[in-house]
Parts: sequence; structure tokens; C-alpha cells
Amino acid sequence: MTASTLEGSTPPPAREPRPERTRDRQVSVYAELSQQVKDAGLLNRRRGWYVVTIALTALAFVATWVGIVALGDSWWQLGLAVVLSLVLTQFAFFGHDTAHRQAFGSHSVNEWSARVLSCGITGIGYGWWMQKHNRHHNAPNQMAKDPDIVSNVLAFTPDDAAERMTGLRGWFTRHQGWAFFPLLGFEGTALHANSIATLIKEKTMPRRRLELAIIAVRLVAYVVAVFLIMPPVLGLAFIVVQQAVFGLLMGGSFAPNHKGMPIVPKNAKVDFLRRQVLMSRNIRGGRVTDFMMGGLNYQIEHHLFPSMPRPNLKKAQPLVRAHCAKHGISYTETSLVGSYRQVVRYLNRVGIAERDPFTCPLVAATRN
Repeated sequence: MTASTLEGSTPPPAREPRPERTRDRQVSVYAELSQQVKDAGLLNRRRGWYVVTIALTALAFVATWVGIVALGDSWWQLGLAVVLSLVLTQFAFFGHDTAHRQAFGSHSVNEWSARVLSCGITGIGYGWWMQKHNRHHNAPNQMAKDPDIVSNVLAFTPDDAAERMTGLRGWFTRHQGWAFFPLLGFEGTALHANSIATLIKEKTMPRRRLELAIIAVRLVAYVVAVFLIMPPVLGLAFIVVQQAVFGLLMGGSFAPNHKGMPIVPKNAKVDFLRRQVLMSRNIRGGRVTDFMMGGLNYQIEHHLFPSMPRPNLKKAQPLVRAHCAKHGISYTETSLVGSYRQVVRYLNRVGIAERDPFTCPLVAATRN
């Protein structure tokens, strides 16, 4: 026992507790939500749901092709082109889910399922998509980091628009919001082309030759099958309609999620919870919306918990919304039509080079 602990002595003054740092507090806010989600079992895999729904979609795919063969030389084939686009869109959503490890407990089973669904059925490169999509998830709507706000056709930021103000391109940029939906008709073709081009260019991408071979076989088999079943003019019309509708369905599912939400400056530092919530938008709707958008209408929950199985996103929504309200974080949800209206308005405002048309008010406050 030392002299300082003897009766009558004066103990040293207690140290003031170190104030919690902003970053630690922000991390703890997300950790609190994450624990609630885990305790509710919402991160548990839903293998049975995925096996059944993928099997049903495969049956629909086979049934559609049986119908195509049975119809033969008939302009009713254009109706089946729409149906085929819908089925292929669902396969694309399954490819997205398995790439996020939502379906199965095994990493390799998820990976190969995603590769088969993406390359073999929808004709879109898995490696290309993973590279692009991971960058998007890491920095949604952040300039120079999110590839989804980079385009040679549309200007998604005022800086991009300012460089496109002359001549015909300038006129298009100033009116680009109204061109957005017609351009979605080319989105399906762009997905095929961009994934193939990236797989050819990126020599270090894992299994690139295998993916290229699978995509080539898939695309060639599709074209050959169409022209074996239909005369040339009808076959060409079938492919055009199928690709256009596929692009509309895919782009129409992606666009409402982030377009028109705040753009984050390149060097801004925003904590994970706010980064994912403030830059994302949910879409209200029922089972039809859930089906047509492949669960991407719960974009906030998906960005916060990318590996959460699709059928659990709806269950997580009340927890996330209540948590955001508790901590004063804006949670955006709107109708599908309302979201498209915001996208068009945003693109037109960017098109006239308006500075920071949708600036996030918390970006400055959360910078380090």
C-alpha cells in the first residue's frame, strides 16, 4: 500500500472520460442497426426460396421457347418477345442476388450460380458486373468513384454537363431528361456490349475466357434459334423488341434507386450508414413491384446489407426506417412514377449545368 492510499490522503483527480469520437459514434450507430437485423435472423440464407423461384423461372423460360417454336411464322411472336424479356430480367435479378451471396451458404456455389445465370442465360459478363457493381456499392453517387454516374451519353453531374454545352451535343444535354426513357431501350444491348468489351480488355479478370466463351455461345445460339424458327423480317423484329423491352425493364429497375439523389463530391467522407441511406431511394408498392424490380425497390436495405436475401428486405424495412428516424437520418421512399419524375427533373437540371442541383446537406457536416 502506498502513501497516496492511506486514510486522510488526497487521491489523484479522476480523469475526464475521453469524448466519443465522431467516427466511433457513427460506426456504433450502424452496428446497433446491424445487431437488430442479425437478431431478427434477416441475414440467414433463404436457399429453399431461391431454389424454388429459380426453378419456376426456368420452367417459364422453357415454356416461352416452346411457345415460340409452336407459333412459328406469326407476328404474335412479338408478344412472346415481351414475355421472354420479362423472364430474362428475372434471371438477371437472380444473377445479382447470387453474386451478392444472398442465396447459398457456400461462396463458390453463389459465384458459379451467378456466372451461369449471368453469362449463360442473360448473356451478361459476371466478372464485368462484379467489378462495376462493387465500385458502385462502395461509393454510391460519389463523383469519380461510382461508375453508375459516368456516361458518354447522359450527363449525371453539373461538371459533366458543363463540358457538353456546344453544338448538337449541347442541345441534347439541355433536354436529356426527356431522352432518358427512350435510351433505356438500348440498355440491354449496352449491357451485352460493355461486358464483352471489358472481358476482352481486362486480361487479368478471373475466368475471362470461360465467360467470353459462354456468352458467345449463348448469344449465337439465341440468334440462330430465332432465325431458324422465324423468317428474317419477323426474326429481326423479335430480337429488336426483346432487346428493347429487356433494356426498359432492367434500366427501369436501376434508375429509380439513385438517379436524382444527392451527388457526393469526390473527396467527401461520409459514414457508411448515411452514405448508403442518403444516396438511395426506395420505391413503394406491393408484390407486383417487388417482382418487377427484383427486390431492388428496397434499395436502402439492400445497400446497408448487400448479402441479405431478397425476401428478407421487406422485413428489414421497418427496422431500418425506425432506426433512421431515431438518429435523424432522412429515409427516402416514393412511388415508381414519382421516382421517374424526379429522375427526369434531375437530368434536365443537370443538363442546363445547374450547380449542385441535389446537394446532400449532411455531406459537409460528416467530413473529417
